Amino acid sequence: MKKNTRSGFVFLVAFGLAALGYVAFNANRAPAASVSSSAVAAEPGAFPVAVEVVKVSASDFLDEVSAVGTLKSKESVVLRPEIAGRILSIGFKDGAVVAQGARLVSLDAAVQEAELQQAKANLGLAETSFKRNQELVAKKFLSQQALDISLANLKLQQATVQLAAAKLAKTQVKAPFGGMLGLRNVSVGDYVKEGQDLINLEDISTLRVDFRLPENYLGRLSQGQTVTLTTDALPGQPFKALLDAVDPMVDQNGRAISARARLDNAAAKLRPGMFVRVRVLFGQRKNVLMLPEQAIVPGAQPAVFRIVDDKAQRVPVKLGLRRAAEVEVVDGLQAGDVVVTAGQLKLRDGVLVRAIGEGAPGVAASAGAAGAK
Repeated sequence: MKKNTRSGFVFLVAFGLAALGYVAFNANRAPAASVSSSAVAAEPGAFPVAVEVVKVSASDFLDEVSAVGTLKSKESVVLRPEIAGRILSIGFKDGAVVAQGARLVSLDAAVQEAELQQAKANLGLAETSFKRNQELVAKKFLSQQALDISLANLKLQQATVQLAAAKLAKTQVKAPFGGMLGLRNVSVGDYVKEGQDLINLEDISTLRVDFRLPENYLGRLSQGQTVTLTTDALPGQPFKALLDAVDPMVDQNGRAISARARLDNAAAKLRPGMFVRVRVLFGQRKNVLMLPEQAIVPGAQPAVFRIVDDKAQRVPVKLGLRRAAEVEVVDGLQAGDVVVTAGQLKLRDGVLVRAIGEGAPGVAASAGAAGAK
C-alpha cells in the first residue's frame, strides 16, 4: 500500500515539474519572438515588407458632379370642388389628355340656376324703377334722395346677379391648364363634399427635377448649364436637361444647395415620380493624376508611400477632386511613380518593400526610373 502511495507522489511531482518547464519555455520564447519581429520592422534591409502598389498615370478627367432626384410635373394639381353637391356628369376618361378650360365634372346646379333667375328678375325690376325715378326727378315730381335710393337698390341687384352666377359656375369643375388626367375615384351620382379629391391633372410636356449639391459647387453653377439625367426604368437612354434655377439659400444643416433643372418631355417617355441620377458636367481636363483613395495616408498633411529603389519613401501630397473611389493628386507626384495602396501601416521611410498584387510587374524598372528622375 505504501509503495503505491509513494509511486503516485513521484508521478505528481514529475508532472508538476514538466508543466512548470513548459510554461517557462513559452514565457521566455514570446518576448524573443516579439523582439525579433520588432527588430525586423525596425531595421531597414532585414526583410522586405510585402505591399500592394499601383503606378501613377495621367489621364483625361471629366470634371463633373453627381446627385439624385425625382421627376416632377411642370404643373400638377388635384382637382377638388369648391362646393358640396351631387355629381351630374363626368366629361372625361381616365388618363385622357385635356385642354385648358375643358369641363371635367358637373354638379347638380338646379338650386344655383334658380337663384340666378331670381336675381335677374329682381335686377330687371330695379332697372325699370330707376329709369322711372329719373324721369320723375327731371319733372320735379320726385326728390333726389328717392332717386339715390333706387340707384343703390339697382347696384345691389347687380351684385346679387353676379353672386348667383359665381355660385352656378362653381358647380362646374374645369381644367386650369392642359395636361394628362389621372384615375378618378368618383362616379356619377356620388355626393361630394367641398374639398374632396376628384382627379389629378399633370402637365408632363415639360418635367423638372430638383437635386442637391455640396455648397462648394455654388460658384460653378449657372442658369442654362447642361445636366444629364439617367433612370433605371430606361437604361442606356440619357436625357438632357437645362439648369433652370438655384436656390439662393444654403441649407445650414447639410451645407447643401438646392437646384432645379427642366427637360423637354414631348415624347412622354418619362413620368413624374421617377427616380433619376443627375450629372452636372463642368468641363474636361487633360493629364490629371488619379490615385485610389486607399493609397492616401490620412493626417494633418495627406501623404503616400512612394517606392524608390525598392524602398518606401513618404511623400506629402496635395489632393483635389474625388470620384468613384479615386482622388486627384494636384502636387507631390508625377506620372510613372509607384505608390503603395495596401500595407502602409508597416512602412516608414527607408524600409525595404516587396511589391505584390496587380501593380507588382515592372515595379523594379519603374522604381529605378523614378529614382533617376
